This record gives sequence, structure tokens and C-alpha cells, in this order.
Amino acid sequence: MKRLVKGLATAAALSAAAVAGLWVGQTGLLKLPLEPEAATAASPPQATGPVIYYRDPSGKPLYSLTPTNAPDGKPYVAVHASEDVSFDKPKATANADPHDDHGRRIIHYRNPMGLPDISPVPKKDSMGMDYIPVYEDEAGEPNAVKVSPEKIQRSGVKTEVVRKRAIGRDIRAPGVVQLDERRISVVAPRFDGYVERVGAVTSGTHVKKGQPLVTLFGQELLNQAARLLVEQDLGPSNDEMPRNQRSQATGVAGMVGARRRLLNLGAPGEFIDEVRRTRRVPDVVTWPAPIDGVVLERNAIDGQGFKAGDVLFRIADHSVVWVMADVAEGDIGAVKAGQKVKVATRAYPGRTFSSRVAVVYPHLTKETRTAKVRIELPNADLALLPDMYADVDIHTRGEEPVVAVPESAVIDSGARQVVILATGDGKFEPRDVRLGGKGDGYVEVASGLDAGDSIVVNGNFLIDSESNLQSALKGLTASPAKEARQ
Repeated sequence: MKRLVKGLATAAALSAAAVAGLWVGQTGLLKLPLEPEAATAASPPQATGPVIYYRDPSGKPLYSLTPTNAPDGKPYVAVHASEDVSFDKPKATANADPHDDHGRRIIHYRNPMGLPDISPVPKKDSMGMDYIPVYEDEAGEPNAVKVSPEKIQRSGVKTEVVRKRAIGRDIRAPGVVQLDERRISVVAPRFDGYVERVGAVTSGTHVKKGQPLVTLFGQELLNQAARLLVEQDLGPSNDEMPRNQRSQATGVAGMVGARRRLLNLGAPGEFIDEVRRTRRVPDVVTWPAPIDGVVLERNAIDGQGFKAGDVLFRIADHSVVWVMADVAEGDIGAVKAGQKVKVATRAYPGRTFSSRVAVVYPHLTKETRTAKVRIELPNADLALLPDMYADVDIHTRGEEPVVAVPESAVIDSGARQVVILATGDGKFEPRDVRLGGKGDGYVEVASGLDAGDSIVVNGNFLIDSESNLQSALKGLTASPAKEARQ
């Protein structure tokens, strides 16, 4: 009895297994092994060609030009030329649609990574990315580049209308504070004599005009002062008479008088007036300061003798000083007299002195390849000292507006300057331009653009790469046609 029950249970289990197997096979949950011929037909073709790169074994977008291993130790998979890039034109399939949903004709598909590979039918690269369609209307314009609105939005392409504007830039140059050559004076008597006594002045003392500097004795000067008194008793001399009353007669009236000789000797006017007023010749003459300023040199000593022309004092007026800036040879063409200048010094951080360019010197220093530019600065508080270093900022600006574009809009390769022109409907055209001066973040366009044109100011390298890629693809498509004609 037990054997009968066990046999019935076994039969029921086999029957249930058969029914379950039939259901699994019909529903496709279990894949049965392929026949040998079917397996051979479904296997991928054998890779041919040289190894062009190696990819990550886990499918990550990581590549290498040489054999290497992943962090887990697995070796990178070699990718042959036939697995990624095919330079042979594959045959079109019967189901290939040469038009898109909008009726635009597709002439071929290009590699999404920019590789020189095209296909007449849709396909994917080794990373699973779809090839990009190239339309007939895009290929018909040799200089135009068509970019989809989605790509323009993702890449942040921005355009701007070209306008005329007055551009300028700041030229920075080092400078040195110097004395104004026109505000330096010396005390150098025109006669021989002796220093009687020097006043309370030394080098560095600030003096006022007319302030006594030194007391001098000069025999020639005193002789002419005595003759002035004699002439005063005899009548006016020729130089003291009005111009229309001067005569050529001999005598006192026809001579150049003592007053003129005193002036020729540099005698102070106060000394001459004192002699005529008091009718007395003093033993010495007090020499005053000729200008307001600072004593640079004091060469006079009590009792010292001097010859005519010896410099006893050198005085400089510091109320106005020069700043001599060294402007580089490449910037000197933009500097003109009258341009605004700001000067800063290390001695007064945060303080700037404003002025204008006074003189641009017409010669170049060959050792430094710089030109001198002179700026005149008021210095009422004597803050600027001679030989003080200064940072000069010259603001150059053109008088007339010119066609200018932002510097970011120019693609400069050195030998060629290109601006991307936006022609509308997502189309862009590279345009060669000739540039001029720069300033305020803009560059002048001497030729190649007109006011009102729309150009790309941001993301232009994307458009340039698209242009170069399309040029390469056109070269690939033209080569087979040229070979066929030959």
C-alpha cells in the first residue's frame, strides 16, 4: 500500500513539473539555449583593425590610450577601429528614413564626440550615444553653422548687438617726482666781492621772496651807487628819461646812467631806491631771496670771497612739481597731452593726486624701451618730495566713437582674429575682423563688422568648434566624390 501511494505522488509531481515547464516556455521567462547555427548568426562580428584606445571594463566613461587597469584590478578593454570609428561607408538599410519628422532631409549622421566618422544611417558609438543628424539645408551653406536651440541654451551662448562707442583704457606706468625746471633759482652775484654775513638760512630752510639771505661787499657795486648820486645832482641820464625824450647828445643826458649799470650788476631794486632816497652809499648790500622756496644749496660762508658767477644759494619752489612717467613703447601711441592722470605714492596710501598730461617727450630710452611723459602736479602742502616714487594711471579715451565689441567676443589665434556673427534661426557665421585699440573691456573693430550686427559674446568657442567639425566632415564627404570623378 505504501508503494502505491508513493508511486502516485511521484507521478503527480512529474505531471506538475511538465505543466510548469510548458507554461514557462510559452511565457518566455526561461530562455532556451540557441541552436548552434542560430548562436553563430547572432554573435557579434570579429573586431578588426588596430586598437585605437582602451575603455573601462565596467562601462564607465573612462578611457586610456595605453593598456591600464581599473581600481578593482580589472584590465581595460581594448577597442578596435571597427568597433568605434568606421571610415568605410556602410550600406544603407531598407528601413532607413532619410527625413526627420519635419520633412527635412538628412544627408548623413556624424559622431557625437567629434570624431571624423559619418554614417548614412542612424547608429550609436561605443558609449551608446546616438549619432547626430546633419541636414541638407545645413550642408548647403559653407560658412554657416547650425546649432540646435537646446544646445544653445545648455551652453549659455549669448549675443549682443554691435554699437559704436568711445573706448578708452588706463595705462599704468612708474614715475618719479622731480622739481619744476622753471621754478629753480640761484643767487650768483655778477661782481667780485666778499660775504660779510650769512642770514639765518641753511639747506632745507623755506624762505619767502625778498627775505634777506646774505650781506655782501662789492667794490664795483658801491662805485656805481656813488655815481648814481652824482648823476642825480647833474640831471637824469638817458636811461631814466622817457623813450620819446631820449636824445643822442653828449654829456650826462646822453650816457647810459649808473642806475642801468646797477641793474646790470644784479643789484636789488630796494638797494637802488635806498641810495636815491637817503643820498648815502652803504658799505654793504643785503641780498634778498629771489623766489619763495626751499634752500637746496648754501655755499656762502661768513668772510668768504667770491668771483662773479659763483653760486652762493640754490633755491627751488616746490609749490608745483613734475612727475616723470616711463610709458612702455607699446602704449605710448595712445597717450596724448591733456589726458587725465591720477598719481599715487607709497608715502600717502589711499591718497591720489589728479592732473593732466603736460608733455609727451619725442624720444625713446633705448635701454628700457620707454618714453618720458611729464605730468605737472600742484603741491601746495609740499607733500610730494623730489625723487619720490609714484604710480601713474593715465586714462586714455578716444574722442570719436568707433565700432567696438567686447573682448570676449574675439577668438584670437595670433595670426587670425575671428568674431562669430549670429545670422538668426540658430545659424552662426565666423567672420574675420581687423582689430584696433582696446579699452574699457572692448576692442575696436577696424574692418569686418558694422554697427547693428549681432555677434556672440559668450560661448563662441562652442560655435567655433562646431564650425571646425563641420568643415572636417565636409572634407570627408568631398574626398570620395573627388576620387570618383578622378
